[in-house]
Amino acid sequence: MNSEPLLLATPSGDALELRPEGPWIAANVAKLETLSRSVGVDVDRSRAVTLDMSGISALDTLGAWILEKLSRKAASSGRPAEIVGVADHFSGLLEEVRQVNRHTLAPAAAPNPVLLRLSDLGKSTVGAREDVAIFLQMLGALFMAVIGIVRRPRSLRLTSLVYQLNRIGFQAIPIVVLITFLIGAIIAQQGFFHFRRFGAESYTVDMVGILVLRELGVLIVAIMVAGRSGSAYTAELGSMKMREEIDALSTMGLDPVDVLILPRVAALVIALPILAFIGSIAALYGGGLVAQFYGDMGPAIYIARLHEAISVTHFEVGILKAPFMALVIGIVACSEGLRVKGSAESLGRQTTTSVVKSIFLVIVLDGLFAIFFASIGM
Repeated sequence: MNSEPLLLATPSGDALELRPEGPWIAANVAKLETLSRSVGVDVDRSRAVTLDMSGISALDTLGAWILEKLSRKAASSGRPAEIVGVADHFSGLLEEVRQVNRHTLAPAAAPNPVLLRLSDLGKSTVGAREDVAIFLQMLGALFMAVIGIVRRPRSLRLTSLVYQLNRIGFQAIPIVVLITFLIGAIIAQQGFFHFRRFGAESYTVDMVGILVLRELGVLIVAIMVAGRSGSAYTAELGSMKMREEIDALSTMGLDPVDVLILPRVAALVIALPILAFIGSIAALYGGGLVAQFYGDMGPAIYIARLHEAISVTHFEVGILKAPFMALVIGIVACSEGLRVKGSAESLGRQTTTSVVKSIFLVIVLDGLFAIFFASIGM
């Protein structure tokens, strides 16, 4: 058996047979490179190349790569090399080397737009399923945390709850009042402007009262809370996730749901109905000012018309939606915060996703409640 590598080249007309022999290993790299270069001209001139590897006694990755380069040199000129006589214990290594740096030079065909749309739809479906699973997981974790609070009331973090109530409740009152006041005023102005053509200006009060108490009051406030407090929750938890503070809590034996998430979600559930009530009153007050200065309707007439147009049922319909909307906003905001990776880009992306998802789900939930209350006659 040869102790030195050999490469025998046997031309036969336009064909060339290459027969490597001996140990083709890294220890003989200089010799192997010389042998490979020596047959390069013969490979270029031949129309058919056969590589007989039955004489190889030892082979490693470097030797296999040099032989693969010879094979590719023949294939580059349109003369694929035929490889024969490969021992079974060398075939796996040769196959692995054959897959290295294989690139298709031909331009890729233009993708089918229908298939692209179907692919996007499939990805969206899988993503939606994952979002639902995460939402339900967070809901279950919160439910278990509430059960723990019921069993051990002293475990409730009252200080954190009051702090969050102050942040998302008390501090949000000015902007909520301002926005809902303007919304109520705009609705009343448009109502007087259009109803005046039909001599039905008094029905503007009915529209403002019912629309604000049943739908717009709680919906506008929920959207504002989702943009203001929901984004803050996602950013806070995301920053803590990036700095591994949440992992540190788990290491200390503390449940992040009890410490971080439950006080925030509970504060939202408590604060949003209060903000919705305050916002509805501000919207009705804005409508009353417009009725007085734009519709020539005095405060006494406006209030009397409100008494005729609305009832406690309308108020109940609006307020009953608030805790559920708050729960959705809190779960989405916290779950998206926990999905933040280790980069600022991920933090910004998840914060944006949190606000978009929260607003979308709030609107969907409002529509479902509208269908439900209509079906039961409320």
